[in-house]
Amino acid sequence: MDAMEQSIFVHDEPKSSSSKRLQDKVAVITGGARGIGAATAKVFAGDGAHVVIADILDDLGTELANSIGGLYIHCDVAKEADVESAVKLALAWKGKLDIMFNNAGIGGFGGSITAMDMEQLKQLLSINLHGMVHGVKHAARAMIGGHIKGSIICTTSSAAIMGGLAAHAYSLSKAAVIGLVRTTACELGAHRIRVNCISPHGVPSEMLVAAYRHLMGNADLSIEEISKIIGERGSLLHGRAGRVEDIANAALFLASEEAGFITGHNLVVDGGYTSATTNLSLMYN
Repeated sequence: MDAMEQSIFVHDEPKSSSSKRLQDKVAVITGGARGIGAATAKVFAGDGAHVVIADILDDLGTELANSIGGLYIHCDVAKEADVESAVKLALAWKGKLDIMFNNAGIGGFGGSITAMDMEQLKQLLSINLHGMVHGVKHAARAMIGGHIKGSIICTTSSAAIMGGLAAHAYSLSKAAVIGLVRTTACELGAHRIRVNCISPHGVPSEMLVAAYRHLMGNADLSIEEISKIIGERGSLLHGRAGRVEDIANAALFLASEEAGFITGHNLVVDGGYTSATTNLSLMYN
């Protein structure tokens, strides 16, 4: 083995399994006070990251931040200045930003396209789309300025890639995020900044639970009951619904160097729902 082969071999040698994947990385998570964001904050912190939780749920966010040794900041992602402040807090705290998880979002309103309320649409887009643009913009500025080979992640939805899963307004807002991720990955790749997104399906977060209760006209449905419904109807893994931890672990992968050659990608976490039908499986059971 010559010197070059030896250097390549040593460079590619796997790290110890005991090492933390996000050791001393600095992350900002919008919508981090509960649901997918809170689960991700816990997973990131457990793997060595310093986490800034940005949300409008001040009590929940502060309590969670204190429990993981992080910081909390009030942040309405529809306001660019709020998102910029969250990024600046990370810079003031640790001097850098390695990871931006643009996770904050709201559910859509229903109804026919023929009766679309454009003011309601503008409000939804101000959070679900403009909020994502704010996050990518200010994270990119911080990472480029600090010469950080960072990771920017956005939460989208299975409704962005498959029609009929959600209301028109919500679906179009999430589809636009995939476009945002792909185009910004092209620009930011020159700075070794990776931009990816995650499309969850059927994860009974607080937002989805509220939507199911409204859809089914039953405010007393428990999370367990909703998970059972999702597991039976919305997954190839019969009886297995998604969990917020599934999305948190996907975000951990995309944030880490294990995903160092992945950018411009939409990671769909859906139990196979959007890829295939469960009908054929009935022939074998």
